[in-house]
Formats: sequence, structure tokens, C-alpha cells
Amino acid sequence: MISYLRNKVESFWNNGHERTLKIKRNIVYSFGIKGASVIIGLLLIPLTINYVNTVQYGIWLTISSLVAWINNFDIGLANGLRNKMAHALAMNEEENVVKYVSTTYAIIFLISVGFFLLFFLGGSFLNWNSMLNVTGSVSFNLWPIVAMTLASFCVQFALQPIKTMLIAMHQPFMSSLILLLGQALTFILTYLLTLFTKSSLMYLVLVSAWSPVLIYLLANVYLFSTSLKQYRPRFSAIDMSSARSLLNMGWAFFFLQMGALILYQTDNIVLTRVISPDAVTTFNIAFKYFYVVTTAFAIILTPYWSAFTDAYAKKDMAWIKNSIQKMRIIWLVFTVATVFFYIFAKLFYRIWIGSKIDIPNLLSLTMAVYTIFNMWQGIYSYALNGMGKLRVQLIFIGGGGIINIPLSIWLIHLVGVSGTVLANIAVITLMDIAYTYQVNLIIAGKAKGILNR
Repeated sequence: MISYLRNKVESFWNNGHERTLKIKRNIVYSFGIKGASVIIGLLLIPLTINYVNTVQYGIWLTISSLVAWINNFDIGLANGLRNKMAHALAMNEEENVVKYVSTTYAIIFLISVGFFLLFFLGGSFLNWNSMLNVTGSVSFNLWPIVAMTLASFCVQFALQPIKTMLIAMHQPFMSSLILLLGQALTFILTYLLTLFTKSSLMYLVLVSAWSPVLIYLLANVYLFSTSLKQYRPRFSAIDMSSARSLLNMGWAFFFLQMGALILYQTDNIVLTRVISPDAVTTFNIAFKYFYVVTTAFAIILTPYWSAFTDAYAKKDMAWIKNSIQKMRIIWLVFTVATVFFYIFAKLFYRIWIGSKIDIPNLLSLTMAVYTIFNMWQGIYSYALNGMGKLRVQLIFIGGGGIINIPLSIWLIHLVGVSGTVLANIAVITLMDIAYTYQVNLIIAGKAKGILNR
């Protein structure tokens, strides 16, 4: 029996297409890394809420959601680099890789500095307590906290292309490791805050915002001195003319990112304005719980983006079709897992958070449905992104972004916190139908016009 199992493991690990082997190994590595990340994330929530309170935790989540928009203002360069680099590596064009990396770092650094100066100058004139609907529950000025969060996200933004490079090189587990180390440092320092300081939102933000920045800085220094030395950014390799080729695909990714931002990252802001910061805390507890399933599915899905790029560049449509069929089977397994997560949600909340915060059953139910639909969408959007077919996604993301916020507000007034999830479900259902249809046409060689762009 042991010999049989050993042979099966060796066959899984060593047999198959080279592209498939890279995916298998990344998935195995990533499950360990992401598993640790999920556990830390779950432990961090009650630790943080107990250090401050539900209102201040909701304020931190809302501020970070606002400032996180910075990560999407790379005008699509990160995803443009991801596809261009994956294609260049597939074609053994090492000089182009260095040129794309150097140019991306240069442009993103300029964007980061410009955005910080613009936002800092404009934000200093705003009443952030009033904007975040906390004028009666918080006595201190929120602008210093917002400014500190802004600075951390801008620095992290300038250092993040390393993550894109690792994914393009079929090493997403390394990207996940960077995130895990940042999260682990945040947890350790937050725990120390609970031991040696009194409740302070400023201290919490300092630790939560700057710990990932430190890890990204160390990762850049280490990787460009070792395994990525041949691809390190160089001033002499910066070629602004190559920015056009990055941006040709990057602009489409930028608009996709902005649409996705409006769809998925405005929930905290809408809930704060329509209800209160407490509602943000309630929403995020349910979101983080079901995010465990989403994260596990994403571990399997993430390596496929660059693999789809590689396969499409080599016109290997049979591999793409076979991979999507496998992902559908995996999706069914994760759908069953999501149902079990819903069934045991109340019990888990009680053990995890205690009785201080009540999570409505409707919120758990809608979050489960959203998780299932979102995983299906992930399969087909990753295939389309990898193949560079973005036009249909742009239309649906743009249209969804337009209707999502007013639909969320209306549904929140009707059913409470769950309304924002129902709005997301309505939009993502349309995406699921459209993306599935488009990918099937492309694989069959029947996509024409906008469906082939």
C-alpha cells in the first residue's frame, strides 16, 4: 500500500505536460502558504476587534478600502507586464523581459509619487470624520490616520511589480509567501500592541499598514540579488517606447481593475455611509469566513493565468479546453464545500468571534451564493485574461460598475447589510453567462468580432 501511494505521488509530481507540472507544484506549495495565511487572517480579526472596538475596526477597514484604490492606478501596467513577460519567457526573449520590468518599475514609481502628492494635498482639506459617518462616535481627527495609510499604500504600490514577475514566471506561491510574511508580521506586532499599549487606532494602522511594506522592501532586495538577478530593473533598460506595448494591453486591464474596484471594493464605503462603520465589521466577518473557500479555489486557479498565456501563444487550444474542464470539476467540489460552510456558519462565528457581534443568516446565505458564482467567474475571466481577450469583460465590468452602487444602496435599505451582497450577485451572474459563452466560442475557433477581442 505504501509503495502504491508513493508511486501515485511520484506520478502526480513528475508526469504530465511541463506547463501542467508547474501548475501542480505551485498549487501544492500555495496550499501550505495560503493555509497559514488564512489561519493568521482569521485569528487577526478577533485580536484586532478586542484591541480597538467594532466601530474603530470598521473605520480602519473603510480607510484601507479607500486607499487601496491606489493599487489599481497602475494604468494596467502590472497585468500588462504579467502577460508580456509570460509571453517573452515562452519565446526566450530575455532582453525584452528586462526592458518590460525596468520600464514598469519606473512608471509605477512616478505614478506612486504623483498620486501621493495629489491625494495628500487634496485630502488635507476634507473632513474625514464626516465623510466616514463617525462624527458622533470618534472624538479624534481621522486625517493623520488616513495620511499614514495613504503613504504606506503608495510605497507598497511602487514595490509590488515583484509580485507580478513571480506570477508571470509560474511562481505564484512565492508571491503568496510575501503576503504571508507581511500578514504574520502584522499579527505579531498587533499581539504586542495588546500586551504593551492601550487601545489606539493610530498604533493599529501603523502596524497593519506598514508591516507589509517592510516585507515587500526586503523581498525586492533579496530576490533581485539572488534568483531574479538577471531580470532586475536597470536605469539603462528603461524604454518608454516599450511602455506603449505594455499599455496596449495594460489600458484594458486598467479599466477592468477600475470596474472591479467599483464592483467589489466599494461595499465597505457604501455600508459606512448608508448604515455605520459597525455594519462594515459585520459584513467583513462573513466575508472573511467564506473567503477561506475563495482563497483555496484561487490557489488552484492562480497559476493558470500565465499558463493560459503560454498555451495561447503556442496555439495549444486542446490544453486550454482540458484545463477548463478540470477546473469545472474542481468548482463543483468547492461548491459543496461552500454549502457546508453555510450550514456551520453560526457555530463557527460563535467560536471565532463570540457573542458580541451577531451575523444575520441572510448575510451568510448571500455570501455563500456569491462565493459560488464568483468562483465560476474566476475560471473564465482567468482564461480570457491569459489569452488577452478583454473587450467583453470591459463591457460587463463597466456596466456592472455603473449599476452596482445604486443597486446596493437600494437593496441595503430593503434588507440591510446583505443588500450589498445581493447587488454583487446580480452583476456577477450576468458575467458568468457572458464569459462562459465567449470562452467556449474561442476554444471552438468560432469567436468573431468583439467576442474575439
